[in-house]
Amino acid sequence: MSDAHPGPAPDPGRDPDAADPLALPEYRPGDSAVLADAERWPTLTAEGAARLDRWRRHPHAPAWVHATGDRLTAEQVERTRHPLPLDGWLDDHLAVARRLIRYRGRTGLDRLEDFPTSSRADLVADVAAFVPLDADFGRMVHGSSSGSTGAALVVPDDVEEVARGFHLLVDLVAREGVDWRPDGERMALAHVVHQRTAFTYASIVSGFGQRAMARINLHPAEWPAGADRAAFLADADPQVVTGDPTSLAELLAPDLRRSIRPLALFSGAMALSGPLRAELEAAFGCPVLDVYGLHETRPIAVRSDDGPFRVLDRRVHVEVLDEAGHPVPDGEAGELVVTAGENPLLPLVRYRTGDFGRLVRLADGALGIADLEGREHTRFVAGDGALVPCVDLTQQLQAHGALGWTVEQAADGAVRARIAGGDAVRVEAALHALLGRPVAVERVAHVADLGEGKPRRYRSAAVPATPGPAGSLDA
Repeated sequence: MSDAHPGPAPDPGRDPDAADPLALPEYRPGDSAVLADAERWPTLTAEGAARLDRWRRHPHAPAWVHATGDRLTAEQVERTRHPLPLDGWLDDHLAVARRLIRYRGRTGLDRLEDFPTSSRADLVADVAAFVPLDADFGRMVHGSSSGSTGAALVVPDDVEEVARGFHLLVDLVAREGVDWRPDGERMALAHVVHQRTAFTYASIVSGFGQRAMARINLHPAEWPAGADRAAFLADADPQVVTGDPTSLAELLAPDLRRSIRPLALFSGAMALSGPLRAELEAAFGCPVLDVYGLHETRPIAVRSDDGPFRVLDRRVHVEVLDEAGHPVPDGEAGELVVTAGENPLLPLVRYRTGDFGRLVRLADGALGIADLEGREHTRFVAGDGALVPCVDLTQQLQAHGALGWTVEQAADGAVRARIAGGDAVRVEAALHALLGRPVAVERVAHVADLGEGKPRRYRSAAVPATPGPAGSLDA
């Protein structure tokens, strides 16, 4: 789905003869272009092509690293505007799964509960074993998932499923009472990241009036001149912005805060703190939707406040299991295990997410996920030897205004915390009281200062005097 495309000239402020010791060949603009635009967008009109060319050649644009298209025919464009039917999906899904190489030779897989769990490590070891042999490989593209731990993973993506994901966002915005439809030459969507090196591109959404979208790196080093970042976003005026909390927090910078007027913001990939949500809502006057999901499973649940996540009404089934793979009692915390049927090229059954939370019933009867700590189930050892779950720290950090954080405990029990924003004095006092031991707190100015990519929020190398359940304290 992605291939490189030449972008604007390199930063004139850099020495062109000086080698960048951190440069990666796959991120070099124009390094691997292989498709023509007519192949990337089979339905591309003259108007859409002109729109695309404008953003590719925009005077304030960064050096685009890639080009990517939806690869959809007219029939597929129409089909992806509608969600997949749900009647009987799980039975059909399990029938497909039984034919996967992953389960070859296994018998007795009559019910969902009969299937063994799988994990990211299984996909890294042999992702092909999870791909149906009769899949339509003409619809396959691939994406990569670095994850927060472990080896990178190449995920087989389906072009229709990827496009359908855009329309899921449209539907979620509509549920917040916001009418998101093509609006002149405003960019439909900007997906923002904030890292030293990233895949970036300008593209067209065929099923949304062939309006533009872009993946944009907000890192200042990626822009030809200091004012270009704000100038580009102001001209693009994206209707919706998606990103992780680190990149969304960058939108609060004075130059960017003044440049955009989004209808909604979507946060994903990492936990969004309550204070950061509140600041984003105040700055932009729009809903901030927190989406929980993995590249492997696609979106699982969403929330528009700081309450439980609502499991989406789509082909997704959520269980909560203990370390041995057994269901936990109703309402108790455990690992979230997901059966995901949106991507026909990766029909996952009982996939262990590495994330922890509780299943609850919402006021309207819908299924929700409470106390979600994405990819974290770290417990800290208090001064008296008691184990303190990281969710207790989250509550205190949010209560005292931290927008993001990392908390680490050494083997000897010493604890240090780094917080972005918030009241360092009160955080130090609260964590000291919670853990019964001193906590060294360092305050940084921005969420991005906590580290690029997906910084781990919690780590503990301490061992309790009386061991609890088996398993690492560091998720």
